[in-house]
Amino acid sequence: MKVVVTGGAGFIGSHLVERLLKDKKIKSIVIIDYCKNGIRNIKHLLNNKRIKLIKLNIINLKKNNLNFKSADCVFHLAAIADIVPSITDPINYYHTNVNGTLNVLETMRFNKIKKIVYAASSSCYGIPEKFPTSENDKIDLRFPYSLTKYTGEQLILHWSHVYNIRYVSLRLFNVYGLRSRTSGAYGAVMGVFLKQKIANKPLTIVGDGNQTRDFVNVVDVAEAFYRAFLLRKNNKIINIGSSLPIKINTLAKMVSDNFTYISKRPGEPDRSHANILKAKKILNWRPKVSFEKGVKELLDNINFWKDAPLWNKKKIEKATKVWFQYLRK
Repeated sequence: MKVVVTGGAGFIGSHLVERLLKDKKIKSIVIIDYCKNGIRNIKHLLNNKRIKLIKLNIINLKKNNLNFKSADCVFHLAAIADIVPSITDPINYYHTNVNGTLNVLETMRFNKIKKIVYAASSSCYGIPEKFPTSENDKIDLRFPYSLTKYTGEQLILHWSHVYNIRYVSLRLFNVYGLRSRTSGAYGAVMGVFLKQKIANKPLTIVGDGNQTRDFVNVVDVAEAFYRAFLLRKNNKIINIGSSLPIKINTLAKMVSDNFTYISKRPGEPDRSHANILKAKKILNWRPKVSFEKGVKELLDNINFWKDAPLWNKKKIEKATKVWFQYLRK
């Protein structure tokens, strides 16, 4: 078997590649990634003869790209993440997350690839009205990032209907773990906290810290993608989370005893809680890495974040200002 992983050099993508390598039936793994942040996440994998890295931005992907030829499945994870940057740069987000997804689908169509597993986002639920939030609950697209990720999902559903491309769309909640990003103030709270700890800076907690997030370990997420690949029942949208919400204050206290509070961002959900009954039933999947174990692993490997850019209080407050200005319009 042969698979393609777009965004395979990224945080989740690199863990997925590690999981795929455990399946000896998969003889070839093609990673499509423009490697904006380098190859640090997959450097330890590149000597494996089953892996081929193609440095390419999906917005420049041509449908006749022969690296996709004869692939059994495409894992589509390549995207630009985080909410605030999407507010200030919506066009770039649209090009990558929408047009890039269209390019991937057309490349699949040209190469007659019949299955895609998509990294969708739970941000499509906006501020949920029901908890735990299920796949059938209201879609509430509040920011350009959410819109572009959901539009990518809708493109996949449409291409499935018209061109008979089978899909599994995994709506990811708050993914954390080794190699998580530290370059954003919003989507990577775990990495931000760890980088601040290394720099002996106080952790910046937004609001009162009593808001909850549904943290799910990246190893469990990679397993969900693998099981979606094996799934015979296709054309499914499935939440992937822990269904065990954690308060930000709880996380902060596990990382450090030095923290400070900054203004709450209006328009941001106070709760995040995934209904994962479909994942359990359809994928036969459930999270196995406990939050305590996952955070301990991060703290034991904290040196990984030493070279990452520091998001200090001043930078986060500046980003929050952008958020406020957007909401006042």
